[in-house]
Amino acid sequence: MIEQLLPAGVSAVEAFDDTRPAPLFPEEQALLGNAVAKRRDEFATARRCAREALGALGFPPAPITAGPRREPRWPGGVVGAITHCAGYRAAVVARDEEFTTLGVDAEPHGPLPDGVLDSISLPAERRQLDRLHRELPAVYWDRLLFSVKESVFKAWYPLTHRWLDFHEAAVTLLPEREAFDARLLVPGPVVGGVTVTGFTGRWLVGRGLILTGIAVPARQPAFAG
Repeated sequence: MIEQLLPAGVSAVEAFDDTRPAPLFPEEQALLGNAVAKRRDEFATARRCAREALGALGFPPAPITAGPRREPRWPGGVVGAITHCAGYRAAVVARDEEFTTLGVDAEPHGPLPDGVLDSISLPAERRQLDRLHRELPAVYWDRLLFSVKESVFKAWYPLTHRWLDFHEAAVTLLPEREAFDARLLVPGPVVGGVTVTGFTGRWLVGRGLILTGIAVPARQPAFAG
């Protein structure tokens, strides 16, 4: 599914269960600590997806450790992202000579828990969600907004190594194209001499899931909205 959101040049591997978790390297085992079996299985499956995606680019199996925000640390020359939720795990990677950054997220296709929407959205976004709920009630737009902001953060963080709050990006959902624009409300990083002012991406709903994805080509580091 997730490959539908991403352009050629991005390697994507996904799994819908944990029947084939990968053996972990010691460095990866250390990241789990005393995690319960369910967490270990989902972690191992996501790492298998990542290794298979890297293998498609010609990289040999190697540990994929994590940084201070638990972001995956990729081999040199690679950008990528990992996501997982109930019933789904995926990894996407690409060469950094082709893409500046990637961000993906998966969520169950259901409403956000009570009280969460106000904490992750801006007033204008909530007005947009109200309209979309009336016009296209088959989609849980509040959960989609949350997923978009997760993808935005995953695309932002490797460029800045700084936190991005949910209220520091303003999202416009574009249902006619299954796409979105996310405008940064804080100063963005400078990439290739151009200031990044936001991100564009795509989304889809299927198999009880919401998936969102961002892929910024290396020759187009800035938001073009």
